[in-house]
Amino acid sequence: MSAALLLADAEPETRGFLERHLPDDGFELVSAHGRFDLVLAGDVERLERWVERAPVIVLGREEADPVDRIHAFRRGCDDYVSRPFDYQELVERIRAVLRRARPEPVPVLEAGPVRADTRTRVVTVAGRPVSLAQKEFELLVELARDPERVFTKAELLAEVWGYQASARTRTLDSHASRLRRKLRDAGADDSLVENVWGVGYRLLGPLGGGRSG
Repeated sequence: MSAALLLADAEPETRGFLERHLPDDGFELVSAHGRFDLVLAGDVERLERWVERAPVIVLGREEADPVDRIHAFRRGCDDYVSRPFDYQELVERIRAVLRRARPEPVPVLEAGPVRADTRTRVVTVAGRPVSLAQKEFELLVELARDPERVFTKAELLAEVWGYQASARTRTLDSHASRLRRKLRDAGADDSLVENVWGVGYRLLGPLGGGRSG
């Protein structure tokens, strides 16, 4: 599950550790000035500034007690993890909070000339059917959820293939290439499935994503 995270923890050791590892699990670390899906906060007293914008997981102090945790929940946090924490447990807690916070997936996704029905797995380009392999379909669906956004390779590898590192980018690149070719053969132009050099992929390129007719 990919998401944009705000790391609002001033403790240097924890912050440095998370900055090194969270991107490998498909999470994008962003600043407070942009959009984010979840906040990892180390300061309970400043929770109000975050809970109005996104779900919050508090990374509690090692000496925290039940009173501290109750205080954090009453201020609006969605989960509380005491330090020292297990990293993989934290990742699963992040994913669990995101699942609860996100709306139910849209069964039919449309982007430019592309229509993908996630229930029947039918894909069309301007009404013309396209036959996709399983991972090609999953890659298309992931990109179509936010078609103008550039998804990093780490995000796509984590979400579509379940990889925890970006060492297998050839797998992603080859699937993206086949997906682009199949969509083009059905009538879309080359701005669909755009490779943003050095970053990743997005579905709708700068020209808006394809032709019809």
